[in-house]
Amino acid sequence: MPARSDNPANSVVPILIVDDDVKLCRLVRDYLEPLGYEVTAAYTGPEGLEVAAREQFSAIILDVMLPGMNGFDVLRNLRAKSNVPVLMLTGRGEEADRIVGLELGADDYLPKTFSTRELLARLRATIRRSNVTRMREESGEPEVVVGELRIDPESRCAALSHKALPLTAVEFDLLLSLAKAAGRVRTREQLLDEVADRNFDVFDRSIDVHISSLRKKLGDDSKSPRFIVTVRSAGYMLRKPEPAEVA
Repeated sequence: MPARSDNPANSVVPILIVDDDVKLCRLVRDYLEPLGYEVTAAYTGPEGLEVAAREQFSAIILDVMLPGMNGFDVLRNLRAKSNVPVLMLTGRGEEADRIVGLELGADDYLPKTFSTRELLARLRATIRRSNVTRMREESGEPEVVVGELRIDPESRCAALSHKALPLTAVEFDLLLSLAKAAGRVRTREQLLDEVADRNFDVFDRSIDVHISSLRKKLGDDSKSPRFIVTVRSAGYMLRKPEPAEVA
């Protein structure tokens, strides 16, 4: 059975793929375009950045190994200006590449041995999560305050002791989810459902990588946490401050 079109209203979803493998770019384009996607290809890091700055895309598929500028540097430059969803491709699916990409703000990753069905599923989930985030922004959710931590879902800004926190999109969503449930444990599955909006493999530990990065930005210590507590075999919890800490 052929995959359904993602665009029943005949609108198109613009996608940018940045990869020096011309055959792979053509394969992705040939697979996605009948489903309602409009695929633009760039073959070097600098070209990808230039195209991303010039046009609006619903998501970017970004290879790690690129001529001119590697994918990590491209992502770093993108994140300085944009929260466009980024799905990274790693040549060997190595954990180190995944960790670096996630810490820099990638929304998801795929090894380059992916199947077209898996690419489509990850792409749909990444875009869907981005759309949910945008709708939350437009809904005017109230500010969430936990001790000295303030999170504004509408502006997607977070601050600790009145100092802005430079969070990636995933880190912000994680922090917001934990803050809304302050004092209660959120399992990895709950966080993944809310933040990533897709089913991760049971061995996928990317949520832990994002939590680790979030802790660093909060100045937190996992062994003696002020904010995010690891609950063994359960998940994570944002501590509610004691009355003495608030006073």
